[in-house]
Amino acid sequence: MKQYKFSVEEIKKLTKSMVILVDSREKKNTHILDYFRKQKISFQIEKLEYGDYSFMIPAAAAGEDIFFHRDCVVERKASLEELSGNLTGERERFEKEFLKAGNDGCKVYLMIEAPGGYSDIIGHKYRTEFMPAAYMASLKTFEHRFDANIQFISPEYAGYYIVSTFQYYAREILK
Repeated sequence: MKQYKFSVEEIKKLTKSMVILVDSREKKNTHILDYFRKQKISFQIEKLEYGDYSFMIPAAAAGEDIFFHRDCVVERKASLEELSGNLTGERERFEKEFLKAGNDGCKVYLMIEAPGGYSDIIGHKYRTEFMPAAYMASLKTFEHRFDANIQFISPEYAGYYIVSTFQYYAREILK
């Protein structure tokens, strides 16, 4: 990763100009895109190699385009059922995506739109046959094996979570 050295004031300006990159294969994310529009957060839809969301800072603000799509991504799962499918039937593909990101040195934030989180997993409050102990084991394995940051969130706060994750990541990298 390239090293940067911006002042605190420059970083504030840069993070305000941030453009969210949305993977073109991301579906059923109208609530997130609506949040971006309402908050006047720029976004563009394009194919990402991994993750569902990333960001860049345009040349108009930084002097050159600064892309973070290989440094920091949010992988979004819309429900515990979707995640369950990724950890069982699609596990090999899912692991390859995390492995590819890890090989690039990319930090992956796994955002699951399921506010009940671990409590709902332990209580088997999801509609699949993936048993709670196996579900927990898989999530903890992903945390450790791929250094994944796993967060459960209510869908209405997903857009905010994505933006704040990238803003604070950028602040740390750019100083």
